[in-house]
Amino acid sequence: MPPNAAAPDVLIVGSGIAGLRFALAVAEHASVRMVTKKQDFESNTNYAQGGIASVLASDDSFELHVADTLTAGAGLCHEDVVRRVVRAGPSLIAELAEQGIRFSRSEEGRFVLGREGGHSRRRIVHAGDFTGRELETALLHLARAHPRIEMLEDHLAVQLLQADDGRVVGCVVLDRQRGVVQPCPARVTVLATGGSGKVYLYTSNPDIATGDGPAMAYRAGARLANLEFVQFHPTCLFHPAAKNFLISEAVRGEGAVLRNLGGEAFMERYHPQADLAPRDIVARAIDLEMKQRGEDHVLLDTTMIQAEHALQRFPNIALTCRRFGFDLTRSPLPVVPAAHYQCGGVVTNEHAESDLPGLFVIGEAACTGLHGANRLASNSLLEALYFAQAASRRVLEQLAASAYPPAVPPRRAPAAATGTTRVLPTAVRHDWDVARRTMWDYVGIVRDTERLCIALERMEEMSKDAQEWVGRCEPDADLIELGNVTLLGTLVIRCALYRAETRGLHAMAGIPGQDPRFVGDTQIFRDGAVRLAPLPQAGDHDPRKRV
Repeated sequence: MPPNAAAPDVLIVGSGIAGLRFALAVAEHASVRMVTKKQDFESNTNYAQGGIASVLASDDSFELHVADTLTAGAGLCHEDVVRRVVRAGPSLIAELAEQGIRFSRSEEGRFVLGREGGHSRRRIVHAGDFTGRELETALLHLARAHPRIEMLEDHLAVQLLQADDGRVVGCVVLDRQRGVVQPCPARVTVLATGGSGKVYLYTSNPDIATGDGPAMAYRAGARLANLEFVQFHPTCLFHPAAKNFLISEAVRGEGAVLRNLGGEAFMERYHPQADLAPRDIVARAIDLEMKQRGEDHVLLDTTMIQAEHALQRFPNIALTCRRFGFDLTRSPLPVVPAAHYQCGGVVTNEHAESDLPGLFVIGEAACTGLHGANRLASNSLLEALYFAQAASRRVLEQLAASAYPPAVPPRRAPAAATGTTRVLPTAVRHDWDVARRTMWDYVGIVRDTERLCIALERMEEMSKDAQEWVGRCEPDADLIELGNVTLLGTLVIRCALYRAETRGLHAMAGIPGQDPRFVGDTQIFRDGAVRLAPLPQAGDHDPRKRV
C-alpha cells in the first residue's frame, strides 16, 4: 500500500463471500479497500463444497427450515434472527444467479437441490461440489473489475486503530512482501476474516483460518460469545498427505453410510436420522466408535450411490480421492472428524454492528445468533450473504448521514509488531505445534474439566509469551498469527469451562444433558470474565443490551 494513499470510506479485512458481497454492495456509493493476508482467492469460502441452504422446493417451507435450524441449535438460536435469515434465502440466491453464479440446474432449468445432515428436505443449492470456488471466482471477478474497490493482497491485519473515544478508525496492517507495518485508516471498518480452524491440529480449514478478526476485536474491547461451540466436520479424508480434505455432508445426503471397521452401519444406534443426523451428533458418534474399538478412523461407504451420479455430483471429491488411491464408486473412504466451523465470534446486532462504534463483523467471525449451539449444514454461506447485505445498508445510511468523520491517519505510529529483536523461527514453530496439539488433545469433541484446566494453563502461558514477542520482535506473520491462535484457544477454553453442561457442539464427559441454567449466550469480556447473556426478546438485537 503506498504510504500516501488516500484513506477509503470503508476498509474490509478478508476476501471471502461475506467481504466480497459487502464490498460490491457499498462500492456503488463509497470507496472500498479490501486487505487480505494472502492471495485474494484464499478464503474459507473457496473450500466450501456443500452449498447454500434455501427454501426453493415445492415440498419445503420457511417453517421447516426454521424448525431444522432451531433443532440443530439446541435451544440457543435467536429465533427472530433465524426467521429473517431463512426468509431472505430465495431472494439472495436469485441475486447471486443474476450476478453470474452457475448453480447446478436440471435440464428444465430448475435448481438441483441437495440434502445434508439435520435438514428435513432437499434445500441445498450448489454448484456440483465446487460451490465455494464458484462463488469466490465469480464475486472476485466482479470486485476486481469495480473501479471503487481496491484489493491489497499479502497484507495481514495486525490490530484495530481506535480514536480516543474508542471508535474504530481502521487497522494496522503488515505488508508481508516488504515486512513493513503501517496504519490503514478508514471511516468504517469491516471484519470478514473467517474462522479459527487452525487453532486445532486437525482441521478442514485452509492455513489462513487463524481467528485474526475475533482476536483483534477482543483486544480492542469487543465482546465475543459462544466460542465453546466449535463444529467438527464428521468426515474428512483420513490420509497422511490429504491435509484433512473434507468429504461433503452432501455425500451422505445422496445415500452414503458410515461404518466402523467391522463393517457395521452404526449411526442408527445414535439418532433416528442415522447418517443424516446433525453434525454434532455424528461427530460424537464417530469419536465414540473410534475410542471404544481402538480404531483411528471409520469408513464412509459410498458404493451404494450409482457410479455415474456420484461422479457427476461430486467431481472434485472423486478426483481428489483418486489422487490418494481411493475410488469412491468401488470402496468405502476412510474418514475422521476435524475442526471445521466456529459458531461463536464477535457479538453483533441485526446490522452486523459490534459494540465498538465504527466496527462491523460479518461471516464466520461474527456471532449473530443464527447458529446457536450447533450450525445447521450450509446455513453459513446463507448467513454471510444476509449479514453482508444488512451491513451494507447500514453503512451506506450512516455514511450518507455523516455519522463517521473523514478517515485520517493516527497521530502516532502503531504499537504492534514494530520491535527490533529478531524472531526465533524454531520457538514460533514449537509453540504453534504445542498450541494446536493441546487444543486437539484437551479441548476436542468431548471434554472434561480436568483436561480443560490443564489446557488453559498451557494456552495462557503461550498466549502471554506470543504477545510479548509480537511487541518486541521484528514484524513476522507467523508470530502474529501465533498470538491470535493462542488467544482464541484461551478464550475457547474459558467459555468451555463456564458452560458446565452438554449442549450442541459442547460435550462434557460426565455431564450428559442440558442444564436450563445455561440457556443463553456465553459472553467473554476484555478482562477475561465470562457471563451468560439471556437470549434476546423479539425485536431486541442491540449487542450493547446483551449482557
